[in-house]
Amino acid sequence: MYIAQEESFGPVMVISKFKNGDIDGVLRRANSTEYGLASGVFTKDISKALYISEKLEAGTVFINTYNKTDVAAPFGGFKQSGFGKDLGKLFSPSFLIRKSRSIKKNN
Repeated sequence: MYIAQEESFGPVMVISKFKNGDIDGVLRRANSTEYGLASGVFTKDISKALYISEKLEAGTVFINTYNKTDVAAPFGGFKQSGFGKDLGKLFSPSFLIRKSRSIKKNN
């Protein structure tokens, strides 16, 4: 569906069915989009939630909640989402550009 492939900003939640136990199929579908800003996992099985959250290609993975973040946590997306990880101590390398200069002195 179009709504499951686009990066919608608004009060939108896509809920899709899957066969019981087909976690890898769910991950394939979730990761088949060109976007990856945020995702959510709702389950009673915390081991399953942690496995899925590690495999999802998204900058933020909410577990049994949504849109609850720490303002100091790095934030950004994967693929075509976001501009990189802002905040947190690991953000700075994405803002640095290394270059070399060679200067010829005038005689």
